[in-house]
This record gives sequence, structure tokens and C-alpha cells, in this order.
Amino acid sequence: MILQTVIIIIFGFQMILNITRPIITLFASELGASTFDIGALTAAYAFFPLFIAIYAGKIADKVGDRLPVFIGMIGVSLGMALPFLFPTMWSLYMSQVVVGISHVFVVLSLQNVLGNWAPEDKRDHYYGIFSTAVSVAAVIGPVTGGYLVQYFSYPTAFLASLLISIITVAVAWLIPNTKRRPENKKVSLLASISLLKISVLRTALISSALVLYSRDIFVAYFPLYAKDIGITASTIGWILSIQGFAMVIIRAYLARLVDSYGRERVLISSILVAGFSFMLVPFTSEVFLLGLWAALMGFGLGCGQPLSMTTTYNASPKSRTGEVLGLRLTTNRLSQLIAPVFFGLVGSWVGILSVFFISGAFLLGGTMVIRGSKQGDVPQVVDSAKKVEFK
Repeated sequence: MILQTVIIIIFGFQMILNITRPIITLFASELGASTFDIGALTAAYAFFPLFIAIYAGKIADKVGDRLPVFIGMIGVSLGMALPFLFPTMWSLYMSQVVVGISHVFVVLSLQNVLGNWAPEDKRDHYYGIFSTAVSVAAVIGPVTGGYLVQYFSYPTAFLASLLISIITVAVAWLIPNTKRRPENKKVSLLASISLLKISVLRTALISSALVLYSRDIFVAYFPLYAKDIGITASTIGWILSIQGFAMVIIRAYLARLVDSYGRERVLISSILVAGFSFMLVPFTSEVFLLGLWAALMGFGLGCGQPLSMTTTYNASPKSRTGEVLGLRLTTNRLSQLIAPVFFGLVGSWVGILSVFFISGAFLLGGTMVIRGSKQGDVPQVVDSAKKVEFK
């Protein structure tokens, strides 16, 4: 029952994100937003989570998982209601801020539910089912949003997402409420940051940040590029869904790939594939080829998050898992805050095509950092990577 409850919530939550986030940039563009405005709008999602993620993890450790998920899903409902009721730029900004904050509490607590309630010998199985739910939502969500926009309107897509969020609010109260740390135990921010001394954890955080910001940049700027070359909203949704489907496929074989080739080789190869695919997009105007590059990007980006998630959880002190997952989210949100603003400026000055070139170059350069990291600090973690993704 616990697993089913978590799957329903995460599927609904990811459907909401995958329906709305790809169309937000198109909606903003229709409202007159510039390329820099698009970058700032994308960054708004990550601004406050950057500062609260570690504390949110501590709160989840202290009060349990049910309340953060419940309140987080109420916040998501509010974030969907705003653009539906007020189709303006300020409502889009507010929506992204509210959903970004809510995302932290929902994701951290759901991660902890699985990590703490799954028997140790079934943890990878639980995470694998979770990952599949996330990936299926990434397949269905974008194309659903595309058709809602093409045949109805942008506010209609937010209304559909609002209805989904109301269902997840009701289900969230079924989450078990387990506390992990005695209430009188204090852990400082510096103590949390000191966990970065574990080089395996550092590598996991770097790879996670690279992959996550790249996915966000593609979701934010590809629809704008595709619209400029005459591709419809529903076709844009299908291309993004192809990328999500590729992630489903690669995660099904991820454990086997890691066993056969090793964690580091799989991780570096996947990021290289994603980087080269990014750089091929500006040379392409054919829908078929864009779908192919999106699929290759999905194969590549689909590996980084699962590998980093398992490493992060297993390297965490068992009474501080929420805190460490919060540290991971802080790193992710830092990349999601800086990258959109940076690429918004680049796109305004040089053109939107430069976004794909530079982002691809960053991915390729990131493999050098990962390859240069030491992998021996937490040896028990190295062979434990399985198929799991959390954002």
C-alpha cells in the first residue's frame, strides 16, 4: 500500500510538471517575453529551493514525511491555479516560484518514504518502480500539454494540471509519518556542507547537476527553437515525449549496463552522448532528426540522475538522509538557477542557437571533472547503482 501511494503521488506530480513546464516558455513568448525573460522565468523555479533544500530535508527528518508531501501538493495546486485564473507573466513567475518550493518538500519526503520503508534487499526494486512512474509521466505529459495547447488554450493545460494536483493532495494524506532524527539533535549548515568531503558524493552531485540543468535548458529552449522553424505545439510535445520514452528504455537496462561496464564508464559515456546530441540540434530542421537527437539525449540524460540518486542515498548517514538529499537538491537548484539566467543572456546577445552549442560544450567538459574525481571514499556505494530517478 505504501509503494502504491508513493507511485500515485509521484506520477501525478510528474504529470503536472511535464504538462506545464514545456509550454510555459511558449506561453511566455506569446505574452511578449524576451529570450532573457524566458531564462529568468525558468530560473525562478530554482531560486528559493536553492536556499531551503537542506532545511527542508531536516524538517522532513524531524516531523515525518506526510505533512511535507501534503503541504507541498497544496502548493502545487496553487501554482497551477494562478496561470489558469490570471494568464499573465507575473502569474507565470509566481507559479514557478510556488511549484519550485513545493517540489523540494514533495520530492525529499517521497525519496525518504521509499528509502526507509523498503526492505534493504528490495530498495532497488522500489526505486526502479518509482523511476518507471517518473519516466512514464515524462512520456505522456509533454504530448498531453501540446495537444491541450494546440486544440484548446494555455490556461486549459493549467486547469488539467490543477485537477490532477487536487487528486494527489487527497492521496498524500495516506503517506506514513516516520521521523528519523530525535527532535533535540541539532545539525548546522556547515555540518551538512562538510559531507561534500566524500568524493563519491561530490561526483554524484556534479553529475546530477549537469544532467538536470541540461534537461531543463532543453525543455525551456527547444520549444522556442521548434516554434521558430514552424513546428506545431503537439509535435513539440511528441518530440519531448520521445526523449522521455528513451529514458524509460535506458533505465530498464541501466543495472545491466553498470554491471557490465562499470559506473564511471556508463556515466561518462551517457553524458558524452547527451552533449553531442545537444550540439546537433541547431543543425537540424527535420522533425525526424530532431526526434532522433531528442532520443539520444534521453538515453544519455536518463543515466545520470539514477546513478547519482543511489549513490547519494547510500552514502548518507541513515539518520540524516533527508538532509543529504536536501544537499543534493541544493546543488541541483544552484545549477538550475544559474544556467537559465546565463543562457538567457547568451540567447539574447548571440541568438537562441548558441544555447544548444554552449550547453552541449558544458556537458562534454563536465565529463573531464567526473573522470578526474576520486572514487574510493565510499567503496560500498560504487556497485550499488540501479535504476532510480528523482528530480
